[in-house]
Amino acid sequence: MTNSSAQPALLHTRLYHENVIDHYENPRNVGAMDKNAKDVGTGLVGAPACGDVMKLQIQVDENGTIVDSKFKTFGCGSAIASSSVATEWLKGKTVEECLKIKNTDIASHLKLPPVKLHCSMLAEDAIKAAISDYKRKQSASG
Repeated sequence: MTNSSAQPALLHTRLYHENVIDHYENPRNVGAMDKNAKDVGTGLVGAPACGDVMKLQIQVDENGTIVDSKFKTFGCGSAIASSSVATEWLKGKTVEECLKIKNTDIASHLKLPPVKLHCSMLAEDAIKAAISDYKRKQSASG
């Protein structure tokens, strides 16, 4: 006789790579910053096809380096994992370096199946939107 409670966990690990499971079960940098702060850029993006919504924020120092990043995502495990990875990768990089982060890099790291590539695309779009918001604030104040 098999233990039926073990079956969902086994199925869970077969569907998703351990990197997705890790970032889904232990998401990094969940939270929010003051969206009105001059040094904070906010990107809010969504995928109408699946209903995922991702908010990603960056805090940039006077040298143009991202010193903090937070996210809140309403969506599937792949969307949450993509957000979590993105926030980790942003910290310590310049704004320009962060624009080079592509959804394919995130998808490759998480080993996302083709049907979940839109989740990594949301993360790339959120990064670009947050940087755009930050740059808009800088040009408006400066």
